[in-house]
Amino acid sequence: MTSPVDLAREYTGLDIGARKHLERLMGSWGMLADLSFSDLLLYVPLDQFSLAVAQPGAEVWPEGEPRQDAGASLLGLHFVVLGQMRPTTSQTLFELDLVGQVMAAGELPLVLESWRRGTIMTGERPAGMEEGPVRYQCIPVRWRGDVVGVLSRVWSPTVGRRTGGLERVYLRLFDRLAAMVSAGLYPFVTDEAAIEEAPRVGDGVVVLDADQRVTFASPNAVNALHRMGIVSAIVGNTLASLGVDSEAVVQSFEQRLPVIEEIERRPDVMVLLRCIPLIEDGEVRGAAVLVRDVTDLRRRDRLLLSKDAAIREVHHRVKNNLQTISSLLRLQSRRLEDRAARVALLEAERRIRAIALVHEILAREPGEQVPFKEIVPALVQLAKDANVSSEYVDIQVAGDAGDLVADVATPLAVVIAELLQNAVEHAFTDPEQQELIVYLTLESDGVELSVEIRDNGRGFPEGFDIDGTRSLGLAIVRDLVRSQLGGSISVRSEGGAVVRITVPLGAAGDASRP
Repeated sequence: MTSPVDLAREYTGLDIGARKHLERLMGSWGMLADLSFSDLLLYVPLDQFSLAVAQPGAEVWPEGEPRQDAGASLLGLHFVVLGQMRPTTSQTLFELDLVGQVMAAGELPLVLESWRRGTIMTGERPAGMEEGPVRYQCIPVRWRGDVVGVLSRVWSPTVGRRTGGLERVYLRLFDRLAAMVSAGLYPFVTDEAAIEEAPRVGDGVVVLDADQRVTFASPNAVNALHRMGIVSAIVGNTLASLGVDSEAVVQSFEQRLPVIEEIERRPDVMVLLRCIPLIEDGEVRGAAVLVRDVTDLRRRDRLLLSKDAAIREVHHRVKNNLQTISSLLRLQSRRLEDRAARVALLEAERRIRAIALVHEILAREPGEQVPFKEIVPALVQLAKDANVSSEYVDIQVAGDAGDLVADVATPLAVVIAELLQNAVEHAFTDPEQQELIVYLTLESDGVELSVEIRDNGRGFPEGFDIDGTRSLGLAIVRDLVRSQLGGSISVRSEGGAVVRITVPLGAAGDASRP
C-alpha cells in the first residue's frame, strides 16, 4: 500500500513545503474527525504527467491553461485521495480504505468548487435506496496563500449520535478550526509529529474564551479536574483561578502555538493538558484545551521502572557472583602443580567470564535486549589474553549481531569466546608465518544470525568431524549452538579453519534442552 507521503511526492505537483503542510494536517486531524463526528478525506489535484501515469488515456486540461479558471478546462482535472480519517466519536460511513483512489473532478463537484473558489462549500447527496442522505463540507487547505488540497467532511444526519449541548460545542469548535485550515493557520508548523500520549477529544475538552475563561468543559474534562481537587464552579473561571498552574495556556496565547504540559496536582494525580489556540482575524480569540488523566499510566510507568531497576540489580549481582567464582578458580589454578588441571580450571574461569560479560551489559541497559556489539570487544580481549605465545595474533571484527535477548546472547558469547581462543591457540603452527589473523564476522537480518570465525592458519585436520571431536571446547560449542541456540554449525578448511554458525533468532527459547 502506497503511503500518503509517497502519493503526494509521486502524483502531485506540490513542493516539499506544501507536502509537509499536508503531512502535518494528517498527523493531527484525528481531533477534527472527533470534533465533527465525521469521516474526513483529503483530496489533492494530480498534475498532468502524474495523471497520465495513474490513469493512462485520461483526459487532462489544456496545457498552459490556468487550473483555477472556471470552464471546461477544469473538467479534465483529477483528484487523488491522499488521506482518510475515521472518527472515534461516531460511526464511519466508509468501510473501505479510499487512500490512493483517483477520481475525475466531474465526480466531485463540491470538491472542485471549493478548490476553484478557495472557500468552504457545503452540499448534500440525496438519499439512495438503502441509505439516508449524506452531507459534505469541503474546506480548502491553504499553504502560503495557495490552495493545495481540499479537506472533505462527510457525515449522515441519520447515522450516529443525537445532537445535544456537547455535540453543538464540538461542532462549533470544528467550524473554527476549519476556518483556520481555510486561512492557512492550521495545522501549526510545530505539529510535525503526533505525540503518542497527547490527549484526544474523548479524553476531555475545555473551551476558553479570549480572556482565558472557561466557557465549556466536557464531562470527562470535569472528572479530570475533580481528580485534581477542583470542586468549585468551572465555567466562568480561568484555570489559574481554579488553582491549575498551567503554563501551557499562557504560552499558547502568547506564542499563538499549541503547547502541551503535564501537571502533577498531588503526588498521586497527573493530568496532561494540550492547549490549542483558536485564531480569528489575526487574533487569539480563545483556545481548545484537551485534557487527559494520565495518573494510572504514570503509575504503571513507575512500576515498570521499579521492575526494570530490580531486574538490573539481579543481573548486577549475578555478574558479581560470577566474577567471584572466576577469581576463586584463578586462585585455585595457581596452587595446582598438575599442568592439565591448571589449564582446565583456567578454561572454566574464562568461560565464566564470558557469561559475566552478558550480565554486565544487562545490569547497565534497560530491558532484556543486549546490544551484542558492546560484548564483542571484551570477547576479543579474552582471546588475546589467552595467547601465551610470543607471536601477535590480529583479531579483526566485521558486522554486527544487533540487539539479542539474553537467552541468545549468553550462550553465543561463550561460543565466540571459545572459538576465538581455539583459533589463537591452535591455528598457527608455522614459525615462518608472518601474519597471524583471525576474522570474526557477524550478520543479522532480524530473522537469522550468522557468525563466521575464519583464520589464515593450518586449517582443520583432514577428515575432521565436529560430531566426533575429542576437544572439550569444540564439544561445548557444538552443544550450545544446537541445543540452546537451536542453530547449526559447520566447519571446513579454506585457506585456514572456517567455522560458520547460523542461529534462527527467537528460536532459542523453543530449542530442546539436553
